[in-house]
Amino acid sequence: MQRPGKLASLLPLVAVAALAGGTYWLLQATLPPAQQAPKQEKRHTPDYFANDFSVSELDATGSTQYRLTAKSMVHYEDDEISDLTLPAMRMFQPQKPTVTATAQRGTVNGDVSVVDLYDDARILRAAGYGDPQMQADSQHFRVLVNDDVIETEKPVRLQRGPSVMTADGMNYNNVTRVMKLFGNVRGAIAATDINGGSSK
Repeated sequence: MQRPGKLASLLPLVAVAALAGGTYWLLQATLPPAQQAPKQEKRHTPDYFANDFSVSELDATGSTQYRLTAKSMVHYEDDEISDLTLPAMRMFQPQKPTVTATAQRGTVNGDVSVVDLYDDARILRAAGYGDPQMQADSQHFRVLVNDDVIETEKPVRLQRGPSVMTADGMNYNNVTRVMKLFGNVRGAIAATDINGGSSK
């Protein structure tokens, strides 16, 4: 006869537990979803350094297509841009003279597809394969590595053999060897360049 009494005494506990459980569920259902901690933004701070930096890309035959070197390199984590000291970009084309672009400082993006050269920037194409030496000087050159193009929006001085010209901008395609000058173009073109084509 004691069992019904025990069962009766447990009913209030069961009811309280059920009420507590229902209240907890209701509270969880009505609370706004917990916000995730905001993702920490990357800062424009150096995350690694390199001295005597060098990176090369090979073509399908295994020959060097271009080589980028610098006295020092500082990489930044937020934009994947690297600052370069005394950079030199060398571009190699089969059966064509080597082109070297240098400057006092520069930057390169994360996939090494764009190299910017600043301060006393110079492009030097060696003589050979029927062309004289060509030199271009400016305060900025941008090397578009994938397109094999060098361009600038700054004043540029161009010397090709005995011919000397100045312009407000330039675009040089290393594959076709076509040089385009923009803006106020002045200078003296040698007769050999006129007869042989001054665009190469």
